[in-house]
Amino acid sequence: MILYGKADCGLCDQAQQLLAAAGLEARHVDVEADDELMAQYGLRIPVLADGQGRELDWPFDELSLADWLHPD
Repeated sequence: MILYGKADCGLCDQAQQLLAAAGLEARHVDVEADDELMAQYGLRIPVLADGQGRELDWPFDELSLADWLHPD
């Protein structure tokens, strides 16, 4: 999983803490380092993405994260 965010982002920190509390790891990608990513995610961060093209925009909580991880 990838967590799109940026430095000094309180919401991104909250998302990272939520993932850690759920026992999940995500690679953090700083959208400010890439103009395309900034255009795509800059106003939406934090955004969690899986390897299948699915994205979960903030705000999310434990329940919405679980539903997103296990859509069946």
